[in-house]
Amino acid sequence: MSIEVRVPTLGESVTEATVATWFKKPGDAVAVDEMLCELETDKVTVEVPSPTAGVMGEIVAAEGETVGVDALLATIAAGEGAAPAAAAPAASGGSVDVMVPTLGESVTEATVSTWFKQVGDSVAQDEMLCELETDKVSVEVPAPAAGVLAEIVAPEGATVEASAKLAVISGAAAGSAAAPAPAAAAPAAASTGKDIANAPSAEKAMAEAGLSADQVTGTGRDGRIMKEDVARAATTASAPAPAAAAPAPAQAPRAPVAAQDAAREERVRMTRLRQTIAKRLKDAQNTAAILTTFNEVDMTEVMGLRNEYKDLFLKKHGVKLGFMSFFTKACCHALKEVPEVNAEIDGTDIVYKNFVHMGVAAGTPQGLVVPVIRDADSMSFADIEKAIAEKGKRARDGKLSMAEMQGGTFTISNGGVYGSLMSSPILNPPQSGILGMHKIQDRPMVINGEIKIRPMMYLALSYDHRIVDGKGAVTFLVRVKEALEDPRRLLMDL
Repeated sequence: MSIEVRVPTLGESVTEATVATWFKKPGDAVAVDEMLCELETDKVTVEVPSPTAGVMGEIVAAEGETVGVDALLATIAAGEGAAPAAAAPAASGGSVDVMVPTLGESVTEATVSTWFKQVGDSVAQDEMLCELETDKVSVEVPAPAAGVLAEIVAPEGATVEASAKLAVISGAAAGSAAAPAPAAAAPAAASTGKDIANAPSAEKAMAEAGLSADQVTGTGRDGRIMKEDVARAATTASAPAPAAAAPAPAQAPRAPVAAQDAAREERVRMTRLRQTIAKRLKDAQNTAAILTTFNEVDMTEVMGLRNEYKDLFLKKHGVKLGFMSFFTKACCHALKEVPEVNAEIDGTDIVYKNFVHMGVAAGTPQGLVVPVIRDADSMSFADIEKAIAEKGKRARDGKLSMAEMQGGTFTISNGGVYGSLMSSPILNPPQSGILGMHKIQDRPMVINGEIKIRPMMYLALSYDHRIVDGKGAVTFLVRVKEALEDPRRLLMDL
């Protein structure tokens, strides 16, 4: 019986990969979960494990070939070359381990947040078993085979490393995933690991860092060197002697709590997302010289324009006309005049971005996330509104991928939807600027010597004073104000 080896799910925004390295050749014996090959995408390196024990058959996709998701990579003659007992289970009776899927090169562990199935439940192949939470995104784990959930190894709240066992499915059909082979079926050569090539991304990183393989400790399967191993070795090589390293400041101990108060408290472990948010915000304060400048904008013209065209806009484009598209357009316009607000510091260099990838901060039940709208400066009002609506829905559903939250050059945060009248937003590193929107509130204003009631909004621009001077920050905010108070300026590029 032949089992097909196919390209695994690469991520929501990744549709193809390149076959980098085959670790096995036709005729080689393979064990369950032994690495067969390595795929490279434009974001991460993905290892493809063997779904069964047996003998390597035909390699369909050769090294260097580009393959799509679920494309056929190779075939395995299941059970052949293994101990005779491996051929005993036919249609059912085997067990399959549910493992932590690939989390990404920079992610080494995750927390089990929710189990959708209980021990004893029947499961179908590809049915969602549980959800893992990393410091970046949530990852759903599908069932590798149909059967019965026999054991949950990692309960909710447990922290698991990449490739750790999560559960066991019994009664798995042999056609969907083979029963595990006896330990003796694993080839002895795999234990040495010396004939297994390192990850291509690691080879490239070692060449760039000027490191040799004997200077790097491999943590991949069979001792293979991965990209993060090279980064760790490079950091260690450049770090000062241990005697000079200062101990990390410990968090101040919690003040004593009265017994009657402690009985009424509830202690809940911070989610990985919340821990990451806390760390990134504090890192921003510790690194950047954050300063905030304020202004206010009369929203009369924008509100009038929106009310006049909102029905036609919805009918033609299928999306509501909101305020965010006006603010995005106004910021893109101002960033062209004050490019340092759209730049970042890299060591002793300033990197100017000749494009705008706009981050739009969104509050979700899990915490604050910042999906990125790429090339917002070249998008229409309709395209911006569609992108914001789509990204916002995916953020609330916890479906954003890591790629969708990376690469932003500037951020807009709208605290006004929660009723905020004024605030000082914190930078989203490595960006140098963030605009805070606030509640629209009627206030008396002096217009041409007369007091009139106008819908006003306070604007706040927090910026990195290391790269943006006060003049540039104020100029940026004034340009945003001018564009919103007279939207025709956007059409005339004024």
